[in-house]
Amino acid sequence: MSGCSSAPPSPAPQIIRLTCPAPAPCQLPAASPVNNGDLLDQLTQTEAAWATCAAQVDSLIACQQRHQNGREHGKAKTDP
Repeated sequence: MSGCSSAPPSPAPQIIRLTCPAPAPCQLPAASPVNNGDLLDQLTQTEAAWATCAAQVDSLIACQQRHQNGREHGKAKTDP
């Protein structure tokens, strides 16, 4: 009888981890100012690079907080 035979074992459940993306390394532009105008331009470029880096860090922190809050409330949250 086929109803009495043993069925093959079920595969193990797959664990899916929701993770935050790894941040890209922050990079500052190379500098070799010759005069005050170049120095001012370099400062502007460096400040923009730091702002981009800070935005990446802030995004990573927000993602980690969303995942932490999801675990504390017993439910998984996905990233947008």
